[in-house]
Amino acid sequence: MSFVYPQFLFALFAVSIPIIIHLFNFRRFKKVYFSDIRFLKEVKQQTQNQNRIKHLLILISRIFAIAFLVFSFAQPFIPANNKNSIAGMQSVSVFVDNSFSMENMSKNGMLLDEAKKMAREIALAHSQTDMFQLLTNDFEGRHQRLGSREEFIRMLDEVKISPAVRTISEITARQTDVLSKSEAKNKKSFIVSDFQKSISDFQKAKEDSSVKTILLPVRANQQSNLYVDSCWFDSPVHQLNQAEKLNVRIKNLSDNKLENISVKLFLNNQQKTPSSFSIEPNESKDIQLSFTIKETGIQQGRIEITDYPVTYDDKFYFSFNVKKNIAVACISAASLPSSVGEGSGVRSIQSLFGKDSLFILNMQDENKIDYSSLASQQVIVLCELKNISSGLAQELNRFVQNGGSLIVFPSAETDTSSYKTFLSPLETNFYLKKDTSNTKTDWVNFESEIFSDVFEKPARPAGGKNENLDLPVVHSHYTQSHSNHTSEEILLKMRNGNPFFSKYTYKKGKLCLSAVPLNPKWSNLAKHAIFVPLMYKIAMNSQPSEELFYTVWKDNAIAVKAKLTGENVFKIKSDGSSQSTTGFEVIPENRVIDQQPTIFVHDQIKDAGNYDLLSGSERISGISFNYDRKESDLSRYSPDELSALYEKANLKNFSLINSDGKNITKILTDMNQGKTLWLWCIVLVLFFLAVETALLRLWK
Repeated sequence: MSFVYPQFLFALFAVSIPIIIHLFNFRRFKKVYFSDIRFLKEVKQQTQNQNRIKHLLILISRIFAIAFLVFSFAQPFIPANNKNSIAGMQSVSVFVDNSFSMENMSKNGMLLDEAKKMAREIALAHSQTDMFQLLTNDFEGRHQRLGSREEFIRMLDEVKISPAVRTISEITARQTDVLSKSEAKNKKSFIVSDFQKSISDFQKAKEDSSVKTILLPVRANQQSNLYVDSCWFDSPVHQLNQAEKLNVRIKNLSDNKLENISVKLFLNNQQKTPSSFSIEPNESKDIQLSFTIKETGIQQGRIEITDYPVTYDDKFYFSFNVKKNIAVACISAASLPSSVGEGSGVRSIQSLFGKDSLFILNMQDENKIDYSSLASQQVIVLCELKNISSGLAQELNRFVQNGGSLIVFPSAETDTSSYKTFLSPLETNFYLKKDTSNTKTDWVNFESEIFSDVFEKPARPAGGKNENLDLPVVHSHYTQSHSNHTSEEILLKMRNGNPFFSKYTYKKGKLCLSAVPLNPKWSNLAKHAIFVPLMYKIAMNSQPSEELFYTVWKDNAIAVKAKLTGENVFKIKSDGSSQSTTGFEVIPENRVIDQQPTIFVHDQIKDAGNYDLLSGSERISGISFNYDRKESDLSRYSPDELSALYEKANLKNFSLINSDGKNITKILTDMNQGKTLWLWCIVLVLFFLAVETALLRLWK
């Protein structure tokens, strides 16, 4: 037998009090007059014997009552499994999983309610003097310390479902950090969770030898879930009054086939044509929703299905922008004269982009370049410049890095060394020398986004060659360097194998390189029918790819296409049509990275939905946030599988309690203290006090 608080045993010296009272209790004798004293000696002897026995029994009762009262304060117990029990003050950390998967139902109700009940029982299984930490997926600042049991229970009552997701390794690391600051010798951490497979990374967990970790799994009645996983467009280019095809990926994590499930698409809070689908058990299915864009500007949408009981992933939000115009700048070698030859490259560019309302053409002379306007362009065409100045090269490099599209047509008198200096930092091939041999373009990259829908299918052979196609002829061209370390995508190729027109990707932007100037003496490209779709599709695909959505609770870095003016600041505001609170507004962190304004949301956005990005009071973009789909897969580990996992990870201080509806307080008490005896001590105290009372009252 052992004691939780053996220091109280010093109070056993109190048993000397009744002993002293018994030894030095001098009683006064009362005279009794009796007429006949022949039996006096016999009565006196009998009375003395009876009193001696009575007083001795009273003394024994008092001694045992005091002794067991002291024992009850010392809390005796029989250690479980012959191990030493935990004595003294303890520091206890309890993690309560409040992720979305805890919305699922068990036989006792919602999993989160069951987890909170278990956490409360854990607290009650410990002494009131112990220190406690409550931890949830939110990792709130107020939870990063130890507090009293009353404070722990009060914060526990406030725990609600959260979109945050934490892995086992992150949880144990945070618990260890807090417990390592405690001076208590006895430290324990508890993890109450459904232990989904997506978060159970025991192999990455690092344990502290001074901390004992106990796993407490809760079980859901079912692990089935139907949810919207993601969405994307067939084309990154969005045009007014053009049909859009939105692909939606839906996953059925159940053993049942689902038929005629309704899926709704909302765009700017207006419902589009509804659709339905059927999906096989444990299948991931992509369905396509078609709609037509009726207005330019910011478009914010959401996809909805219906499923129960896990509902947080039944909605998916997305945002994109439909530009009214595409800004195109043409930088030429000289100002456009009043009489320009029909084959002039500058005139070809002006005829193509200047007469189409979709484009806003900005013609600039190389000697009068407005550098401040280049950042606002989407496409820049370099038309037959002899050389590239260092200042222009620097601005164009920044333009491409930030997502712009650059088209380069060399001059008939190109300074190849100047172009090499300009093109090499953009990680493209560069011009070498002039080749005057006559040849023809005979290969088209039909798989490219530029020509994917330009030619009819019968004219699209697998190899890219078709003798019946009318393609540009070439009288002279520039040969180019060849490097395997570039992102070159050849769009048109000549018979001699040299590239005629190539496309490169550099960071966020694109660069297109022509082997010939727009000069009829070099090629008939400017007058050929392929020139229009080539330039048009390059301009259309110049729209920088935008993120349709971001994930709540992740440290998202969002590039902003606008700059702050005056004392304005970037703000994110709820549009009021989603799960987010109406009127919600935050000011995110703002930094400039590579000359690009960038905002960092951190954990300021807590609700999925569509939001507006404002610069002052001006609405400049739409941003959508969705909950992490990691929680949507409800598959979890069984208790036996969990034990095997932490044993395989060699986590020696880990253990598991499979409560199966039992009272956690009793289980932990038995684990910590074995068979406790303090209650029996109280019973014996009352018993011996009752014996003493009976002896005094009934024994005359």
